[in-house]
Amino acid sequence: MTGAVRIADLGGARAIILHRPHAAVTALTRQLQAVGLRVTTSWPDLQADALGADFVFFDADMGFDDQFPWSRGAAPMPLIALIGSEAPGRIEWALATGAQAQILKPVGDSGVYSALLIARHGFEARRSLSAEAADLRRRLGERQTVVQAVILLTRSGGSESAAYATLRQMAMTARITLEEAAARVVAGPDRRGHATGGGT
Repeated sequence: MTGAVRIADLGGARAIILHRPHAAVTALTRQLQAVGLRVTTSWPDLQADALGADFVFFDADMGFDDQFPWSRGAAPMPLIALIGSEAPGRIEWALATGAQAQILKPVGDSGVYSALLIARHGFEARRSLSAEAADLRRRLGERQTVVQAVILLTRSGGSESAAYATLRQMAMTARITLEEAAARVVAGPDRRGHATGGGT
């Protein structure tokens, strides 16, 4: 990913700290409020309204999958791990949750602002890549459907180029895309009739 990283004011954003009562929560809350964030705490589970949060900080030492109201790695906002133990299993779990940044415990008087920006940037980059991958999968599926339709049309005789021309004519007549016409051909004779009949 290239280009300048957008750094915007974080004032007014909402952060949830998913951590048992601890000095780290107090220190983290103080820093977040100084940056301008609204802060709430929760333990042991996130409430349903957590889906509207802008950031979630979570305890990587005592956290577990069922605390989150979403599937592992599918958080709808940036996650920041609060790490005290560097046990490999705990680090692996924090990464599997989808954490984009971390803060080491004990939490000091700095580091939160950079963690927020890094987490948000990583979250947006991952979301962008996921959208691109989904689009590529969709386009690949459409191309495969076109190939299947051409193969089906050649079964009634004629070359692949003639079948492709027939498919294009179906699309033009019905005023739909080539991929939509192909999907109708693949779906069967009834749908193919719609593709050639001039309507959708």
